[in-house]
Formats: sequence, structure tokens, C-alpha cells
Amino acid sequence: MYHIHMSDDTPKKKKRPRDPNQLAAQIVGEAVGDILPDSDADNNDGKNPAAVALGRLGGKKGGKVRAEKLTPEQRKKIAKNAAKVRWGKA
Repeated sequence: MYHIHMSDDTPKKKKRPRDPNQLAAQIVGEAVGDILPDSDADNNDGKNPAAVALGRLGGKKGGKVRAEKLTPEQRKKIAKNAAKVRWGKA
């Protein structure tokens, strides 16, 4: 299985609305120039940008640091549990 790793610098596409009326309004707005196609004006999901930045500081290194602190026995136990959950399904 191949995993594609996208760097954090890769710009993410803005999701289009699923509602046909909203989608049509967005497409027309982009065509006319009322709405910028890649604007992030309404893409903040109500999150505080400063809080998101603080969360990313620990989030970028969190898994790697945690893995370094685990003993080999702990890593083995976690791996066995993950394999059991992954392959235990019918």
C-alpha cells in the first residue's frame, strides 16, 4: 500500500458546498468575480487562528517525541494492539 505524504506547506483546496443551490451560487460568484476561488474568508471553521497556531507547535512533533519516550516493550504492545484491531475485522 502506498501512502502519499503531503507537506504542511501544500495548499488545501477549498471544499465546495454539497447543496446544489449553494454550489451554483458559488460557481456564479466565482465566474462573475464576486467571490475569489481560493479565498479563506469563510474557511476558518470558527477557530481562533492564534489557538490553532499554538496547537500546531506541539502537534507537529508530538508523535515523534512520544515514540522516542516509549520503551521497546511499550511499542511492541501498542503495535500488537493495532494489528489486532486492524486485522481482527471480518
